[in-house]
Amino acid sequence: MSRWAVVLAGGVGSRFWPLSTPSRPKQLLPLVDDRPLLVATLDRLAPLVPAERTLILTNASLRDVVREHAPRVPAENVIAEPRAVGTGGALAWAASEIERRDGADATMISVHADWAIGDDEGFRAALGRAAEVAERESVLVTVGVVPTRPDTGFGYIRPGSPIGVGAFRVDRFVEKPDRAAAERMINEGALWNSGIFAWRVGDFLDDVRALTPELAPALAAANGDAERFFQTATPVTVDVGVLERSSNVVVMPGAFQWDDVGTWAALGRVRALDARGNAASGSAVLVDAKDNVVYAEGTDVVLYGVRDLVVVVRDGLTLVTTKESAADLKTLISKLPPDIRDRE
Repeated sequence: MSRWAVVLAGGVGSRFWPLSTPSRPKQLLPLVDDRPLLVATLDRLAPLVPAERTLILTNASLRDVVREHAPRVPAENVIAEPRAVGTGGALAWAASEIERRDGADATMISVHADWAIGDDEGFRAALGRAAEVAERESVLVTVGVVPTRPDTGFGYIRPGSPIGVGAFRVDRFVEKPDRAAAERMINEGALWNSGIFAWRVGDFLDDVRALTPELAPALAAANGDAERFFQTATPVTVDVGVLERSSNVVVMPGAFQWDDVGTWAALGRVRALDARGNAASGSAVLVDAKDNVVYAEGTDVVLYGVRDLVVVVRDGLTLVTTKESAADLKTLISKLPPDIRDRE
């Protein structure tokens, strides 16, 4: 069986304003190391799946810049979404495209372009095991990351009965619980819902056609026409549209460092830190400063006697907030004047 990789690279990443903009979203930024997140993702997948069997789904407006960042991926494998239809729609179209090119038995491994992974080999090994289970058992596999803290920003998966191959039937999905509930679920063996999937495309599309009225009619009517599918499908996440409705979903634990890099504060978890816990990128001088996140683009930044701040500077625009408030930048952005908010 041949294996394909599908990389979801849409979205704007507004929680990384002012660095992230519609023309330069989070997945194209070097937030974790000196590589854009998308490039790091493709480098990570390369030993597992060749570039010619890698699909990248992205916004139509980003197709050209994504192709520049992924020169080894064939141009026809960068699929532009003319309209956002959620992860359910994106993965359904990717599966149908793989089926058209390679048959229903081809295996599809799906990841997002904007994650931080601390153990590339462990990550690839987990994906390989997930693909093996998907192929052998004809199930839809999600890799649940073993939690390291009761994070309220992530969804969780409660494993059910084992199926004997290091995988478990999914008992249920839980969306972003409060801290007490997260601690309780972790103690009971719950895993982070990472959004890492592996399945044979035929098995996945069978469930889409049977369980997902938001997508099935559009998929059938499109007859291979991407424009028609994306214009007529009803947006839905893959969790809601397929996985929570299917009885054929299993979860496999993955014990590697994973973070969805959802906010500026997350850089304090995924970047190299100095002796006082500061995560700094660019020209930054920190004196008697502790546990700060600094991103300086094209200028010098000095922090003195402060802690738990986020400071971002680019093109004459400076953001200063706390690590806690950085999780709610959408509220800030909605209150800004357009000439500041929309600056490219």
